[in-house]
Amino acid sequence: MKYRKLGSELEVSALGLGCMPMAGIGKGMYGMASRVESLATIDRAIELGVTFFDTAEVYGP
Repeated sequence: MKYRKLGSELEVSALGLGCMPMAGIGKGMYGMASRVESLATIDRAIELGVTFFDTAEVYGP
């Protein structure tokens, strides 16, 4: 995994994981979201070295 500086001190993976499709388990903006599949996706991203996760309060709890 390649990493890049974000600002002056933070280093994150060059690839990020957008978490909006995982928001509001059940019927989300992109259709049905599965808690099991969402957590498996996050776990795999971490295994691959992803440290940049795109999340926002507006996506849901």
